[in-house]
Amino acid sequence: MRIIALSTLKNFWEDNPEYLDAKEPTLTWHKHALKADWKDPAAVKADFGNASILQDGRVVFNIAGNKYRLIVWINYPYRVVYIRFIGTHRQYDNVDAQTI
Repeated sequence: MRIIALSTLKNFWEDNPEYLDAKEPTLTWHKHALKADWKDPAAVKADFGNASILQDGRVVFNIAGNKYRLIVWINYPYRVVYIRFIGTHRQYDNVDAQTI
C-alpha cells in the first residue's frame, strides 16, 4: 500500500513529546501497511482483527495497546491509505471518524 503521509504520524509525536511512546507502534503499523495489499475491508480485518471498519473506506486502528487511535481512508482500487487522524482516545472522542 502507498501511505499518505508518514509526516502526519511523525508530527504527532515530534510536536507532542508526551506522545513519544506512540512512535514505535505507529512506525510498526506503517511498516506493516506498506507491505500490505488490502483489496477490500475484509483484507484489512484479516490483517488487523481489532480494526474498526467504517463506511466509505474509513478504518480505525488501535495503536500502542489501544492507547491511541489512527483513522485512515483507504482507496482500495488504487491501494492508497490516507492518514486522516492520530490521537489519544479522548481526542478521538472529539472527532467524527467518518468525516475527518
